[in-house]
Amino acid sequence: MIHHLSALEGALWGQFIGDAAALGTHWIYDLNELAAKFPGGIDGFETPKKGHYHEGKVSGDQTQYGDVALLLLESVAACGEFRESDFGIRFEDHFTSPICKSYKDHATRETLANLLLQPGNYQNGADDNQLATVTRLAPVVVFYHDRPSAKHLDAIRRLTLVTQNHPTALACSAAHAVLLNSLIGGTPFRDAFEATRKAADVSCDGSDYFEFAHMLREMDVVTATGRFGQSCPLPESFPSALHAAWFHHDDFATAILNTIRAGGDNAGRASMVGAWLGAAHGLQGIPGEWLLKLRHRERIQSAISQLMAKIKAVTPECP
Repeated sequence: MIHHLSALEGALWGQFIGDAAALGTHWIYDLNELAAKFPGGIDGFETPKKGHYHEGKVSGDQTQYGDVALLLLESVAACGEFRESDFGIRFEDHFTSPICKSYKDHATRETLANLLLQPGNYQNGADDNQLATVTRLAPVVVFYHDRPSAKHLDAIRRLTLVTQNHPTALACSAAHAVLLNSLIGGTPFRDAFEATRKAADVSCDGSDYFEFAHMLREMDVVTATGRFGQSCPLPESFPSALHAAWFHHDDFATAILNTIRAGGDNAGRASMVGAWLGAAHGLQGIPGEWLLKLRHRERIQSAISQLMAKIKAVTPECP
């Protein structure tokens, strides 16, 4: 069994690595175009080409998903709990800064517009069913991993509502959190997958995505992702991510690379796959050279160390 601390840290690092590995290939839907842009193949951590959504960023940077995930990690680490006001202020300050390089997706744009109408209301997110909260929630799951499920899922719900007020986003965030928490507890991925789709805390909508992923379990990741859809909406992206993790449950790097090579919103999917398989295999399952490629590695490490200290303070028996 993976050491408990390694599972916690694996979930966090895995989320950031999955996102950063997809930076240069993010939101390229045509697989022929993807092959033409990267004729040597896709090995992760490509630098965005001129005209790309993330132009100006370089290999090892995070997409906007990872940028916000780091804000959340630092917020939870500093507060010793999830506080929507603290995270919301960090989110708002980041995206309204004149030096912000993060792409503003739909959830971000609409949330910022809502905050102009209702300043300080950090439970009034966008009417958005796309990849946003599910790409960043690992720090909250890690902090609340040994708390009662009601408290844990309340924090996930409040986190979701900061930028997304949509039933599908709420359902997928909860399902993601239940699966990740099971993996942190030491359950092997396919067993955790099966338990989560039947869990009382997972809605029928959330459970359906597990069923869809399981139905295409014999297909390779690129083919299955094409069937589900490569796009940002969760009805497409969530089962695609689940399938990639299920199909390559025993190999972190292969799962990440194959979901990236499937194109579309691969950064969002890879952040989820990275968190799940990072927890399942622990730090030792994540390629060391990939960790070294993260440009914000020191900042991430500092926040993780602070978060782990807070966890140990709350649960002294935590190894």
